[in-house]
Amino acid sequence: MNQKVTVVGAGNVGATVAQRLAEKELSDVVLIDILEGVPQGKSLDLAQAAPIEKHDAHLTGANSYEASANSDIVIITAGIPRKPGMSRDDLLATNRGIMKNVTREVAKYSPDAILMIVSNPLDAMCHVAMEVSGFPKHRVMGMAGVLDSARFRAFIAAELDVSVENVHALVLGGHGDTMVPLPRFSTVAGIPITELMSPERIEALVTRTRNGGAEIVSLLKTGSAYYAPASAAVEMAESILKDKRKILPCAAYLEGEYGISGLFVGVPVKLGKNGVEQIVPLKLLPEEEAALNKSAAAVKELVEAMKGMS
Repeated sequence: MNQKVTVVGAGNVGATVAQRLAEKELSDVVLIDILEGVPQGKSLDLAQAAPIEKHDAHLTGANSYEASANSDIVIITAGIPRKPGMSRDDLLATNRGIMKNVTREVAKYSPDAILMIVSNPLDAMCHVAMEVSGFPKHRVMGMAGVLDSARFRAFIAAELDVSVENVHALVLGGHGDTMVPLPRFSTVAGIPITELMSPERIEALVTRTRNGGAEIVSLLKTGSAYYAPASAAVEMAESILKDKRKILPCAAYLEGEYGISGLFVGVPVKLGKNGVEQIVPLKLLPEEEAALNKSAAAVKELVEAMKGMS
């Protein structure tokens, strides 16, 4: 294959991203992790599934970044999850250090790559990646809105007992409990959900969407979601690799759009071969705009906290 994607972090999210990329024959895949043997073993396992799954993607596992050279996209999932007793600042400081090291390495070997950040806290990690890489804003983005919108779509489809393929939804803002699901822009076969269910039911689905990740963590007890996050990252990668120019909600660097400047915030963007090719403007109602500003303020708080770190 003539396209190459590197996935940094061979945990559940990273390994599932590698699997979906290969099985869709989107690219050759390099899986990198600091744990010796883990990316090599998972890549070998996936390669041995290829004759059954009928794809010819080449899979490589490595502990160093030389194997990532000349990647078209680098998807960064590396980082630690928040553990009991760990504050948000602790998580921020640890993952910031990991993100700095990873970004430095991938930028050295793939100076023309597009960076897609999946590590948490996602919006803040995008800032670290852009700062360390020196890449232009259109080549750094975060995966969150596609995942949050997919959760909203799944809940809407289940509520109305319709195919998920009929459901489109939009979630803006930071990846966290301040995210902004937009019922007004969410439809079933073109019909706004505001015409199909009561305000109370919509609000219940909005709340469940905001808590989507936490709900899965509480059920799993020992981990967090990875199937849907991986699918979301691969949908973004596919739009870039195939130059589809899909409009998808992603964490993008804003410079005045939506009245926000100097922050990565989830908004609808056009994703093509150059990365973020356009930020799509929406006319928001006052209450929607207020919710988005509140979400942006939460992202800014994290970015400001990082400025005080060594």
